[in-house]
Amino acid sequence: MIAMNNNYSVEVENLTRQFGSFVAVDHISFQVRYGEIFGFLGANGAGKTTTIRMLCGLLQPTSGRGKVANFDIYTQTDAIKQNIGYMSQKFSLYEDLTVAENLEFYGGIYGLDKHQFRAASDAVIAAINLQPHLNKLTRDIPLGWKQRLALSCAILHRPQILFLDEPTGGVDPISRREFWNLIYNLADQGTTVFVTTHYMDEAEYCNRLSIMHDGRILVIGTPQELKQRLGKKTMEDVFVDLVRG
Repeated sequence: MIAMNNNYSVEVENLTRQFGSFVAVDHISFQVRYGEIFGFLGANGAGKTTTIRMLCGLLQPTSGRGKVANFDIYTQTDAIKQNIGYMSQKFSLYEDLTVAENLEFYGGIYGLDKHQFRAASDAVIAAINLQPHLNKLTRDIPLGWKQRLALSCAILHRPQILFLDEPTGGVDPISRREFWNLIYNLADQGTTVFVTTHYMDEAEYCNRLSIMHDGRILVIGTPQELKQRLGKKTMEDVFVDLVRG
């Protein structure tokens, strides 16, 4: 049994979610340290998105325990939402608004006043280099920049924990690498980053990761630890060995 305490940004014990007789997430347990980049690696349908939705207070678990930013995932979902940033798998910003208008809209959702929004938006615009695109309609900017805008909106209120659900899906390799540089910068500033991916190269970028299959966590460790433990040279080989095992 995991002892719930204040030393982790995310911790869950035997977290389970069923849809009828189908078990989407099957008694998973793990802990995420503050300031850590923690990866959830798995194929589509492994249970990654369902797990994130439970942690973000968007989906009620069937059973198990969990805390995010030291708030209970059953009873304190509003507090959780105030302390996290969430970037969904599907691009969900308003394409008929400009980049600047999307930022302003999300600033309002987060309850930032005029001065707070100006400081926060100036910071993310500078960090993510959005200035050249501010007055463009969101539908007219490339997908890689749409992903950057989505990240900007997710961190506008300076959350303790950032949940990224396959944030680089469909993005070219160069844009993916640039996006990960932004993630590194956030982690360096103390933000906990919880990211799901099915890209094997992205698994190498995480401080630690879990490999998930059929709703269960098969293994957790650093990429180097997992490769050494299974005697493999790449994370792809580790993943295939575990899933087939």
